[in-house]
Amino acid sequence: MTIPAGDQRLAAVDAAPFGMKDKIGYALGDAGNNFTFNLVNSFLTIFYTNVFGIKGAIVGVMFMIARFFDAFVDVVVGRLADNSGLTDRGRFTPWVIRMKYPLLVSAIILWVPLISGVPLGVRVGYAFVTYLAFGVLYSFVNIPYGSMASAISDDPEHKTALSTWRSVGAAVGSAVVSYVVPLVMYAGHSRQITGARFFFGAAVFAAIGTVCYVGLTALTTERVRVEKAGPVPFGRMLRDMAHNRALLVLVVVDLVVVINQNLSGTMLTYLYNDYFQDKGWMSVALVFNFTTVVLIAPFAGAVVRRFGRKESAVAALFFAAAVYGALFLVHTHSPVVYLVGLFFGSLGAGVFNLMVWAFITDVIDNHEVLTGDREDGVVYGVNSFARKFAQGIGGLVGGSMLSLIGYVESNTGGAQQSAEVVNRIYNLASGLPTACCLVAALVLLLFYLLGKRRAAGNAAAIEERHAANAARS
Repeated sequence: MTIPAGDQRLAAVDAAPFGMKDKIGYALGDAGNNFTFNLVNSFLTIFYTNVFGIKGAIVGVMFMIARFFDAFVDVVVGRLADNSGLTDRGRFTPWVIRMKYPLLVSAIILWVPLISGVPLGVRVGYAFVTYLAFGVLYSFVNIPYGSMASAISDDPEHKTALSTWRSVGAAVGSAVVSYVVPLVMYAGHSRQITGARFFFGAAVFAAIGTVCYVGLTALTTERVRVEKAGPVPFGRMLRDMAHNRALLVLVVVDLVVVINQNLSGTMLTYLYNDYFQDKGWMSVALVFNFTTVVLIAPFAGAVVRRFGRKESAVAALFFAAAVYGALFLVHTHSPVVYLVGLFFGSLGAGVFNLMVWAFITDVIDNHEVLTGDREDGVVYGVNSFARKFAQGIGGLVGGSMLSLIGYVESNTGGAQQSAEVVNRIYNLASGLPTACCLVAALVLLLFYLLGKRRAAGNAAAIEERHAANAARS
């Protein structure tokens, strides 16, 4: 396999071999992400509808606009990171070091409870501006963080390890948030949501997330440092991206999977708040939804070596679709029965989430093989564009569906919903993941080219090229 000549060469790096410090540090990065992002993803909608008193449809439109804007920001940040100069810490680490504190502030001001007492127009405006600011600042941390994976090591097994540990870190951050928040967000033993508790909880989680980012930058090392003669022209970059079929297919699959992720966290909150009316089981359900991936993490490396990333993810997504479909058909009134189905469904969907970051590094390798240019940040940014686009669609669908099924909003902590409305919530909570997992599995199976053999061939070709460049240097 021949890689086209590019205008880049590998910079010499005097660093310790890849090891446990890198894995733990990279896991801390996504733990830090999810102390804020999972709080926003799972609870901001119910905060806006039940504390700020904003209609679900308005929340959905607001989320969609903000996420679509964020999606373009991701590509811009990826290009800025790719074209920034190499430092003694690498190319991507300095961005995390600089931007973590502005992100800390933005993650706190989303939840100011005093805003619930101002006129509705001011509430909506405040919610939109602060949510938009959080999304932009999150991009300035998350895009460089995600791009670091292919800079920490170019070994395929190391990339699988980083993807696995990142998913474990995300699961830990999500688990803490998912378990704690439902237990403290209500006033006493009532089902009235308390805005002040959200605010102070957000401040604590944002501070913990910032400490995690410090651990990320202290423990990881960028070893693959590519010096560039100059930025790739924007037009050529777009043409190259369009010819990277693996990237385009991954974008579509990630779009569908993230819509499912975004909706599942939100709808589970409403399902256990209004259908099952059980805040204790809500905590367990949200933990299951985000953290079952930890159970399969120890086996991820062996599974990928035996079957390949694509092959494993396709089988797991089909399994998840079958489990969620069974929940939809059964329409149980038992929170425990639903929890059992959720455990196995999220286990299947979690396989793709466990491997998605290694999928991205495979696509980055494929881009270098096709074009000769190493564009870690831009490729990651394009994929993140799809994820933000999907989050926007998920926010729009989630908020709009709540209004369409007749959900009653309130700015006093919550309102009683009719039996018809809560049954519709159940159908959404189980039907949407069924459809999303099925579509993602079919697209990945039929159109994604980077199976086990081709991904290994790309990695070998890039290793040969980098060794030749290093010898010339």
